[in-house]
Amino acid sequence: MTDTAALEVSVLIAAEPETVFPYFTDPARYVQWMGTDVELDPVPGGTYRVRMRDGVEAAGEFVEVDPPRRVVFTWGWTATLPVPPGSTRVVVTLTPEEGGTRVLLRHHDLPDEEQRGQHALGWELYLGRLEARLAGRDPGPDPNA
Repeated sequence: MTDTAALEVSVLIAAEPETVFPYFTDPARYVQWMGTDVELDPVPGGTYRVRMRDGVEAAGEFVEVDPPRRVVFTWGWTATLPVPPGSTRVVVTLTPEEGGTRVLLRHHDLPDEEQRGQHALGWELYLGRLEARLAGRDPGPDPNA
């Protein structure tokens, strides 16, 4: 897919980029908004692995880590063939904005519209959970964990 076909999801979080960024790189913070168990080694070539329910995992590796502005990692499902581990790329950009930080997530290389739609729903859910966590609200248990 081309960049024009990248899935794009955005949320405004009432916190500085320096506060938001570790929620994409620190396993103890990541698991507060997504997954049940997280293995992250946030250096280029380092592990990205998020465990969900029923043994389902998202897996890939970090490509770029530029605190507190940008993180890029590869992504795919260990149990789903249409999007194998590391076959797609997620780019998260944090931009200061009045009222906090604009989190822009672009998911590249998804194979078709069905996968784009499924991943759009997922990323919207999870960025909403991240916003709630950083606003001091309990996002509740992960519905996919």
